[in-house]
Amino acid sequence: MQNFEAANFFTDESLINDSLPYLSSLRARCPVLREPHYGTLMVTGYEEGLELYKQGDNFSSCLAVTGPIPGLPFEPAGDDIGEQIEQHRRELPWATHFITFDGPEHNAHRGLLTRLLTFERLRKNAEYVEKLADRLIDRFIDHGKCEIVSDYSQPLATLVIADLLGVPEEDRDELVAIIGPPPGMVGKPEHKSAPDPLEYLDRRFTAYLQERRTEPTDDMMSELANSRFRDGSVPDLGALVRIATFLFVAGQDTSAKLIASAFKILGECPHLQRRLRAERHRIPDFVEETLRIESPSKVSFRVARRTTSIGTVEVPAGTLTMVALGAANRDPRRFEQPDEFQLDRPHLRDHLAFGRGAHACPGAQLARLETRVTLERFLERMTEIGISETEHGPPDARRYNKVPTYLLNGVTALHIEFTKAAPAG
Repeated sequence: MQNFEAANFFTDESLINDSLPYLSSLRARCPVLREPHYGTLMVTGYEEGLELYKQGDNFSSCLAVTGPIPGLPFEPAGDDIGEQIEQHRRELPWATHFITFDGPEHNAHRGLLTRLLTFERLRKNAEYVEKLADRLIDRFIDHGKCEIVSDYSQPLATLVIADLLGVPEEDRDELVAIIGPPPGMVGKPEHKSAPDPLEYLDRRFTAYLQERRTEPTDDMMSELANSRFRDGSVPDLGALVRIATFLFVAGQDTSAKLIASAFKILGECPHLQRRLRAERHRIPDFVEETLRIESPSKVSFRVARRTTSIGTVEVPAGTLTMVALGAANRDPRRFEQPDEFQLDRPHLRDHLAFGRGAHACPGAQLARLETRVTLERFLERMTEIGISETEHGPPDARRYNKVPTYLLNGVTALHIEFTKAAPAG
């Protein structure tokens, strides 16, 4: 096994395309192990990750987005740093967004969002996703090839969330263009670490929400603009703006990366294509196993609010902990032959790709929907979907480049080739 003791997960560009050997080496030493560079407690075991998620009251999500860079703005003191976190919360990165909130405040703000992403709304949205998928496929199907990320997954994910929210069509391209790179870029000192890195979107979304308050339409933005907390109180407009901007930005990443990963697996495995064509009802199972083996997020960060323990390891208050989702989802103590893609694997939803507990990904069902519909439409309209050897090399020497961030897991580009299916009948 390669010696990874000197490797730095957060800055080492050599780990971007494949960090799993490094993380597996940590798990082999101990599934809860402190790395030497930032003092982050790396949780690489499945049961240990699950144990952390179950200790919601003992951990804070105040550094959920950026992790150790830039880290806490204070020196933790004592066995309970809850008061320190609250005193310094507004100094922390992404402090104005509910993903970093804790306790009742987080539950109240998240509740506004989860009441929008209902099963019924997603069910109605499935028809739109299907029509959009076909429109995007129409652009390249006669070419016999496409680049999944730029030609399909990113446009689809962007247009779906924009449509759900009700972002005007004439504004969508401009808003997407100014989003920029995600946080946690490896080798880049300019991390998005301000209290509100999405502040540049506030003016637009404030205008949208103000308009929806006076002239509501049938979209999520209108419902959000006129929403109430569960106790009946009216949310501050700024809080609603930040929910909308976060959903617009974050709602694209998970789906786009999951779709690309699904095609990377599908293109490498003709036998899976044949099976899914014969057993279309197994497509949701394929999505779940894709989530396990290629989680769209690499990590999940928490800060120990109180001194506690994970497994047999003591976790002092103030310790930054990181659940390495890809490693936990390939823990051989939980999953037999964990590096193999197995459509018939029992308990396919046992993975931690979307986290667990109060901070589990609120857009998980939307990502599943978009990926399922995408696979259905591609399998219906194409045959012999394969990876481009010109772009990615032969099967025994593939070349894939991943997004250079320690937070997200996804290829920067995926070129596929296919045969257009004959018209039905």
